[in-house]
Amino acid sequence: MILDIDLESRLDEANLALGRLDGMSVLMPDTSVLLYSYIRKEAVLSSRIEGTQSSLADLMLYEADGAPGVPVDDAREVSCYVSALEHGIDQLRRGMPICTRLMNEMHQRLMTHGRGMGKAPGEIRRTQNWIGARSAQEATFVPPPAHRVAQCLSDLERFINDQPERYPALRKAALTHLQFETIHPYLDGNGRLGRLLIPLMFVADGVLREPLLFLSLYFKANRGDYYELLQQVREHGDWEEWLWFFAGGVQVASTEAVNLAVSIMQLYTADGARIRREASRNEDALRVHHALFNRPVARRADITAFNEQDAASIDRGVAVLVDLGMIRRLCGTAGEPIFVYTAYLDLLNREDP
Repeated sequence: MILDIDLESRLDEANLALGRLDGMSVLMPDTSVLLYSYIRKEAVLSSRIEGTQSSLADLMLYEADGAPGVPVDDAREVSCYVSALEHGIDQLRRGMPICTRLMNEMHQRLMTHGRGMGKAPGEIRRTQNWIGARSAQEATFVPPPAHRVAQCLSDLERFINDQPERYPALRKAALTHLQFETIHPYLDGNGRLGRLLIPLMFVADGVLREPLLFLSLYFKANRGDYYELLQQVREHGDWEEWLWFFAGGVQVASTEAVNLAVSIMQLYTADGARIRREASRNEDALRVHHALFNRPVARRADITAFNEQDAASIDRGVAVLVDLGMIRRLCGTAGEPIFVYTAYLDLLNREDP
């Protein structure tokens, strides 16, 4: 049994880790660099839990207009996750609270393509669903009936927005995620949307400036415990064990995000120094390198949009970086070259916490 003092210590450690993550985002020269890539890493991991096989490289190649061999259906489905998260962030920035309307808008974007596109995207379910079997009679869990879902979501929305009273952000995120998954308000996509809400809640509560905390890797690595603890709360009200588990995930994911940011900055610095040392400070190569640091899979047009380089300058810079072994050149579906910053992608693909 977890003692209250042990749980409080665990929650304190998770909050400290969140503080370090937020502090790192302040110290980075440009958090959009990490945010662009880290959102896509989370999209791949969260979608894999639901059965897609797309890799991070597949997703980025798909976004860069594709390349032969990329599983387009899976990549398109993962790209919908990115769209849903980016919409949620944008609406928060515009002042919209986390509410049922925002959830519906994000769900609609999440389910635009892929296996769930025929299951009422953006609409609260009107029929019963269940988890873990082919029939409700054999299911491991049966969510609330359809006629109760709207009220359940209304209650959850008020809790998220501190009505009638404010609740500590970490505990609130943990309880909200569990309750959302218990309500299971949509016919499909509940797991992905439930995971999307976690970083949004930390941003909405002012704990994080940027939504850089993602728990999909932790949930995936501890999948058995995750589902068992959800059910323990539903059946026995064991909130303490769930809070312990969730706080551990926040601490692990925060630490991993900080370590990844440090590794990315070290790579950028080291490769920049190598270009200056081994390529006589080639200006074209340095500018392409800087662009690929911001978007590690890119076309000429992406690089031009970032730093206004013309095609000849880009090709000269690319030739230098290819010779140094920093990037590789692929051929897109229309014959257009796509440039891949391989060491950067390797860092993003790392899944060890």
